[in-house]
Amino acid sequence: MSYNQQSGFGGFSFFPPIIKMLLLVNVGIFLLDSLVFELLSFKGMSLAGFILEYFALQPLQSGLFYPWQLISYQFLHAGFSHIFFNLFALWMFGAELEQVMGSRRFIVFYLLSGIGGGLVHLGMQLLPGMEGAPTVGASGAIMGVLLAFGFTFPDRPIMMFPLFIPIPAKIFVLIYASIDLFSGLFSTSSGIAHFAHLGGAFFGYFLMKHGDDLHIFSAADKLFNMFSSIKSNSKRNIIQFPRPHANIEIIPDTKSNPEKKSTGLYFEGKEITSEEIDIILEKITAKGFTNLTDREKKMLYEVSKTID
Repeated sequence: MSYNQQSGFGGFSFFPPIIKMLLLVNVGIFLLDSLVFELLSFKGMSLAGFILEYFALQPLQSGLFYPWQLISYQFLHAGFSHIFFNLFALWMFGAELEQVMGSRRFIVFYLLSGIGGGLVHLGMQLLPGMEGAPTVGASGAIMGVLLAFGFTFPDRPIMMFPLFIPIPAKIFVLIYASIDLFSGLFSTSSGIAHFAHLGGAFFGYFLMKHGDDLHIFSAADKLFNMFSSIKSNSKRNIIQFPRPHANIEIIPDTKSNPEKKSTGLYFEGKEITSEEIDIILEKITAKGFTNLTDREKKMLYEVSKTID
């Protein structure tokens, strides 16, 4: 699958920081697990087996479940094709989303979607007829990212294999989720954690709709600030947009008119003033990104394209 953006990647970074970190960590763990841990042993067990037992998501009824597995299972993969397609989808849909959401908000959203997918999967394993087995992979978190992409860019055309016909992102998400639901109900022995996918998508939707109302992202942002309080980001003569959304800096040019700050950014042929941007950001802080009008979303998108 792939998506087509009329203006290419615009000003978006090819590998924004959180996407880059997730790719490197996942690949690093996969290589260690495949090339090193298989050759080492711990208490008579291969280190790879030890990692699987204690860091994969174990069924509740197995007696091997530990809370940290809801995060650690997201960074383990069963094979090359598994990690390749997961990380490819993460980069494809997550790179632009991180730029719009902001890095802090994105990593919180990603991990919580994965945790949500894990919780749904654990619950479904308790039902009669459902198999209980260790689960690995970032698919639940990535389904949350896919849902958020469709939510943020509903009309963005996506090419879906094997049809190669442009499909709006919102329709693509519905088709993909429907396939997962059907497969989860009727292919329980496929070895694929379909309900972890659906759980990730559900929690992703919940976070997009109610994450700001429940102050989930603002609470996480306070934790980030607490750990990074020793760093000062103040810069003179630079307007900084508040987190948790895209980190955008506009250096005002007051040479031509000292009484009016020029942003140098334009939308629909008119300059975007710093006052308009402030109003949009205040609205996001108060009500969340999803409560912006289509015009405000497009304006913010144009501004975010200036990010290096």
